[in-house]
Amino acid sequence: MRTFILVLHLMLTLSMIVVILFQRSEGDGMGLGGGTMGGMMSARGTANLLTRLTALLTALFIGANLFLAILARYETQKIIVPVSLPSPPTESSAPPPSASPPASEEALKVPSPEAK
Repeated sequence: MRTFILVLHLMLTLSMIVVILFQRSEGDGMGLGGGTMGGMMSARGTANLLTRLTALLTALFIGANLFLAILARYETQKIIVPVSLPSPPTESSAPPPSASPPASEEALKVPSPEAK
C-alpha cells in the first residue's frame, strides 16, 4: 500500500511540474504551451484547462501527502510482541546456594541485658 502511494505521489509530482511548465506566464518565461495547440483549443480554453488541471493535481498531491503522513504515524506505533515468553520458575527448582553457611541457633539468640 505504501509503495503504491509513493509511486502515485511521484507521478503526481512529475505531472504537476509538466502542467505548470506548459502554462503561459505573464512574462512569457517558459511558456511551453504558449502557442495554439494545432487549432484544437483557443488560448483561453487551454489556459482554463491547464489551470483546472493544476488545481486537481495539487489537491491530489496534498491528499497523497496527508495519507502518507497518517500511514507513517501508524506504522511507527506498532507494538512487537515476543513470540515466546520465558516460563515462570517452578516450585521444584532449588533455591540458589548462599555464600555463607547457615547460622546456628546460638548465634541467632539475642543476649539478655542481665548477662553482663
